[in-house]
Amino acid sequence: MATNQEIAKAFSTIADLLEITGANAFKVGAYRKATRSCEDEPRDLGRLARESPTELDSIEGIGQSTKAKIIELETTGSIHELEELRLKVPPGLSLLLTLAGVGPKTVKLLWDCAQVTSIDDLRTAIESGAVAAIPRMGAKTVTNLRDAVAAHDLAGSRPTRYRLGEAIPIAEAFLTRLRAAPGTVRATYAGSARRGRDTVGDLDLLVSTRDHAAAKEAFLTAPTVSKLLAQGETKCAVVLTNGLQIDLRIVDDSAFGAALVYFTGSKDHNVFLRERANQRAMKLNEYGLFRTDSSASADGSLALVAAESEEAIYRALDLPLWPAELRESHTADFTQPPPRLIELAEIKSELHAHTTASDGSLSILELATLAKARGFHTIAVTDHSKASAQANGLSVERLLQHIAAIREAEAAIGGITILAGSEVDILADGRLDYDDAVLEQLDIVVASPHTALRQSPEAATARLLAAIRHPLVHILGHPTGRIIQGRDGLSPDIEALCVAAHECKTALEINCHWSRLDLRDVHVRAAVSAGCLIAIDCDIHSPPDADNLRYGIATARRGGLCTSHCVNAWSAEKLHGWLRSKRS
Repeated sequence: MATNQEIAKAFSTIADLLEITGANAFKVGAYRKATRSCEDEPRDLGRLARESPTELDSIEGIGQSTKAKIIELETTGSIHELEELRLKVPPGLSLLLTLAGVGPKTVKLLWDCAQVTSIDDLRTAIESGAVAAIPRMGAKTVTNLRDAVAAHDLAGSRPTRYRLGEAIPIAEAFLTRLRAAPGTVRATYAGSARRGRDTVGDLDLLVSTRDHAAAKEAFLTAPTVSKLLAQGETKCAVVLTNGLQIDLRIVDDSAFGAALVYFTGSKDHNVFLRERANQRAMKLNEYGLFRTDSSASADGSLALVAAESEEAIYRALDLPLWPAELRESHTADFTQPPPRLIELAEIKSELHAHTTASDGSLSILELATLAKARGFHTIAVTDHSKASAQANGLSVERLLQHIAAIREAEAAIGGITILAGSEVDILADGRLDYDDAVLEQLDIVVASPHTALRQSPEAATARLLAAIRHPLVHILGHPTGRIIQGRDGLSPDIEALCVAAHECKTALEINCHWSRLDLRDVHVRAAVSAGCLIAIDCDIHSPPDADNLRYGIATARRGGLCTSHCVNAWSAEKLHGWLRSKRS
């Protein structure tokens, strides 16, 4: 069965190949829009194509042609138009699209004018001067292409995208250096990292400073820099030893807000803002919002309306300020106030954590001390059940002893509630790893899939529904079991899970570890729409895991989650009342 991601990838490839072969822009744009629609759709498109294809008509961005291709891919395993396009285009051209800053239009130009059909061809054509001889191919573009090839060669087999939890610490290390440099006023990261995407292709850093040279020195001399790609007055670019590219933009502090809007994106959101500016006789770019219906100043420049802050720019465009995490939606009405999204500081409990009893590195008291230091009122000890032998899962006898130890630890530490729980395996057939008589002795049950993660969508849905509907289960842990850039995990009918979770008041988990982020953002959006309860948990095994909370929060915010539906943000009284209610 075709997953939403596979359908989106197919449409994106069709769009790229159409653009390379010179198709009209309207057709290319339709496939780009369909790609975004598939990425954002929480329902299983393959299931809809099989069972109720008319429902595809209700999805914005899916027309009759793309609808037919979804059905074709689901029923035959391929799309005829895509296969035909692949026959027309040399396979090496697709690899050119993986180069930083290289899009289909550039690839077409290189193919048409310099017979470039691979990265090796491009390297040769750059050195021979064939690329520079292409009409409209300026020196700056040639330099950018040379840098992109060099970055590719340096990265070798390293990933083209990096997981959020791998990229953010690198960004913060660079920001620390920049903020310590003489003259720095403000510094932050932008791009897909600021929008909280689960993976990023590169990092964009912004700094406003009174000393450009000091900022560049701090950036370029970082110990992890492997290669210099570009160095100018306001822009530097480097590749790190791990292959990640970082671009630094040096801006005037008076224009910091405009630069932050521009470099945060997304591309579609920036287009929306520019079009709104044009409708109001204004022009928006990375330097500011300018009025175009008045006389220019003596030096020929346009009258500045706003630039210093994002708030000022949105206000001047008669818009509420939308959070960065929501600036990728192509269906949101940005003229309306955004939802009041959950904040990191509002989390008051951790409901999924492991100790040395299974595969954690902390004792019960150490775990409770960690949670207490963060201001939490509750910590749940949820060591693995017996089926997780690889994680030293607890037999029934060991679990009962563990419950007693948790009660003793709670009495000893004071000032925090320690819940006796378990992360119970959901077996392939939907049964739980402990009998009900054992589960009844626990304060909290997190039911999670760990094995049989290649089940059919139908089997996966039935399996997870059984866990959601089990009267002793509080939370469905990392529902798909995916590992980002590792395994796809289960592909259940998320819509059906959300309906059941809402009915049963079972919380669906956002697992905060940056290798999981499961639920993913589009699933959170579906859960929010269905009115589900959400748990945001760090799945703590060692102290650093607690710091992953921010990645779970980013995913929650991308899904539009508000505080009221997050059980970890509730007061102790409300949280414990909900936990008890599942036992009545």
